Amino acid sequence: MPRKTSLAVAAAVTAALPLALAVPAWSHGFTTSPPSRSYLCGTHQVRNCGQVQWDPDGVEGPKGFPQRGPRDGEICAGADGRWAPLDDQRGGTGWPATSVTGGQSFNIVWQFTARHSTTSFRYFVTKDGWDITQPLTRAALDLTPFIQVNYGGRQPSNPTTHSGTLPQRHGRHILLAVWDIADTGNAFYQCSDLDFG
Repeated sequence: MPRKTSLAVAAAVTAALPLALAVPAWSHGFTTSPPSRSYLCGTHQVRNCGQVQWDPDGVEGPKGFPQRGPRDGEICAGADGRWAPLDDQRGGTGWPATSVTGGQSFNIVWQFTARHSTTSFRYFVTKDGWDITQPLTRAALDLTPFIQVNYGGRQPSNPTTHSGTLPQRHGRHILLAVWDIADTGNAFYQCSDLDFG
């Protein structure tokens, strides 16, 4: 009897191990405030999002932005074709936008499903005059982060809030959040839509 029990336990552990190991590979984090495109898709506030509706916290791509990282036009999706609907501008006004005021204090909140050793969180915003009908490019962004928080390899708390002052802008813009992971070659990319009025 003990041998049968041991075999059953070993079989259960063997069956569960691949699933347990797979979860961190596709579970990571997203911004909830302002709500990112992936979060809006994952909570079904926006439809026709493709696969990201089931994995809103997995928008991961090569790190090194802006010198390296996702190609222009594929930044919001982290250059991963599974998340390509995040790069679709939907006519420039098809994504819900958070109303904000330039020059004001601003909080960005991350929710994590798997925390990672972190190099930094960096936040960029598009320039006035960018083409809101075209996918996000480096030329459209101010490539100096308006907020940067360095972690030196530490893991962030869950949730995590970063604060800073929004730059002065007019009209609709994209906030790009980049979570640089310390111990892999990847970063997580989150795009949120803002309306400065």
